[in-house]
Amino acid sequence: MRVKILCLVCSVIVLAIAVSAVAQSGDPLTGSWAGDWGPSETHRNQVTVELKWDGKTLAGTVNSGAITLQKCTFDAKTGAVHMEADTKDRRGNDIHYVIDGKVDNGKMSGSWDHGNRKGDFKIAKK
Repeated sequence: MRVKILCLVCSVIVLAIAVSAVAQSGDPLTGSWAGDWGPSETHRNQVTVELKWDGKTLAGTVNSGAITLQKCTFDAKTGAVHMEADTKDRRGNDIHYVIDGKVDNGKMSGSWDHGNRKGDFKIAKK
């Protein structure tokens, strides 16, 4: 009888560990993303994004940490992502980007704007 109980307890523990591992690997955001963004289909810029989602807070950087994402939010129910970023243009003028997208099956797409410039982006999880 003790052997059966011990086997049952061990099975439950192994199952709990397996379920926990699957739940953690189900994180739809954490990792490296790559793709492009731009104001039109012919004017595109390559981009890499590193994201970290801890279940509550979304953080990240763009192009190997050159730009830090701010005010990031993720709605796991809808897949909606909101991010903002501050950088400078070639002349040294401040640029504030507002980025809204949606995550679906390892891909994220959406829109960005700064001032009167607008465009779209498409990135995929590596």
